[in-house]
Amino acid sequence: MQEDYPLLVAQDGPLKGQRWQLNQAIVVGRDPTCDVVITDRQVSRFHARLTSTSEGVILEDLGSKNGTHHNGTSLTAPVVLQDGDSIAIATTQQFVFLVSDATTPLMDDTPSGGRLMVDLKSRRVWINHQQLVPPLSAQQFKLLWMLYESKGEVVTRPDLVTEVWGGDQSVGVSDQALDALIRRLRDRIATLDPDHQYINTIRGHGIRLDNPSA
Repeated sequence: MQEDYPLLVAQDGPLKGQRWQLNQAIVVGRDPTCDVVITDRQVSRFHARLTSTSEGVILEDLGSKNGTHHNGTSLTAPVVLQDGDSIAIATTQQFVFLVSDATTPLMDDTPSGGRLMVDLKSRRVWINHQQLVPPLSAQQFKLLWMLYESKGEVVTRPDLVTEVWGGDQSVGVSDQALDALIRRLRDRIATLDPDHQYINTIRGHGIRLDNPSA
């Protein structure tokens, strides 16, 4: 049945709201012969390809000039997509990969609550009802998600390091490395709301998220 095919759903960008069933290889690019056409100069003529295989749907960059991002990380090799993965074509168009139509998000709805909202499944972040584009890196998202889930409570620096880098790899991670990650995350958030400091250092205790009401 058609509805059993995985889906590519366009989010922020010129194709917002459109969707494609991934029952065959799909090429994304600026060229009019592509299966998914994005008429923007940032997009290469043949930018990326999604191929349905027995292992799953594989995403690969086709040597594009401005890159393809998978969950906020620049794609350097083909990757098998997982449900809810985000895909960015240059900085022009955002997509989400869904294993079935049943998990399709409502395209016109964004979460409500604080000024900063985070959706774990799609790894999307909104600030003042604007989506943060391009997506955060994997480390930045892990850091923000832990603070967000703590609902204003202070999270210790060792707990943050363990969450972001993982138990085995967290040994030897310096304070400077965590501070650099926090600074990059603050800078990304400030692109949409420069007037409020969301991530605050509580000296001697840890880090907390100050997320005022929308």
